[in-house]
Amino acid sequence: MQTLDKALAFQALHNRRELFILPNAWDAGSAKVLEALGYKALATTSAGLAFALGRRDGEGAVSRDETLANALSIVQATDLPVSADLENGFGPRPEDVATTLRMAGDIGLVGGSIEDATGDASAPIHDFNHALERVIAGVEAARSLSFPFTFVARAENFSHGVLDLDDTIRRLVAFERAGADVLFAPSLPNLEAIRQVCAALGKPVNVVMGLAGSKLTAAELEGAGVRRVSVGSSFARAALGALIRAAREVKEGGTFEFADEAVGFREANGLMGGRINGADRSIEHT
Repeated sequence: MQTLDKALAFQALHNRRELFILPNAWDAGSAKVLEALGYKALATTSAGLAFALGRRDGEGAVSRDETLANALSIVQATDLPVSADLENGFGPRPEDVATTLRMAGDIGLVGGSIEDATGDASAPIHDFNHALERVIAGVEAARSLSFPFTFVARAENFSHGVLDLDDTIRRLVAFERAGADVLFAPSLPNLEAIRQVCAALGKPVNVVMGLAGSKLTAAELEGAGVRRVSVGSSFARAALGALIRAAREVKEGGTFEFADEAVGFREANGLMGGRINGADRSIEHT
């Protein structure tokens, strides 16, 4: 599928009235699995990539070039539309955001999100006017591409301990008016806060799920007005959790029962070719 076709398909998912799930892949293999399972589009995850590289997330330890190289591997692994977690645009200036968005489009990404976070723990959120300038630059860069790039503007207050719903909504409304296609405020505290955010906006709202303790269902989120649900790093962390449990069992108990829950070799091999329980005849090996 060509980039334009992917972009239009991705746009169409947002134009539906019903909610859709946008799972986050962290490498080419996880992208192939998610495609084989029937998802219609993919996102990347900055934390999933950082963990795969053996680094901490949220501390600027992964470069723009590394992020885009990972995203390109996912784009090339699947026929699905792919949107990228582009963190804070890899620089504080509006020009940094614009450059990142153009580079994202150049590798075949059809969407991407930009945060209003600074990366500075002492002042974690860009001031309102500067955050808006960055979104305006991102919108202009997205519109300069030869296909409809879905630009996601993120208000990160609640992710950084700034528990101010009014300011979060004020930012999202301004980002929407500036031309952002999707609005996103991670870590909102409850369904009522999500409902208020959705009611204040006319464009699709993304909510991230998969956080420990959150019991909201897709049906409840759709009822609150949510149009898109992503899972952030939670699928990657679920995979890490399975690894940790298996490794502890072997090291501490000397047993290997974890293998009963592991995906079989043939099924895993088939998934890499887009097949589940297919007719793969490869011999299992280590």
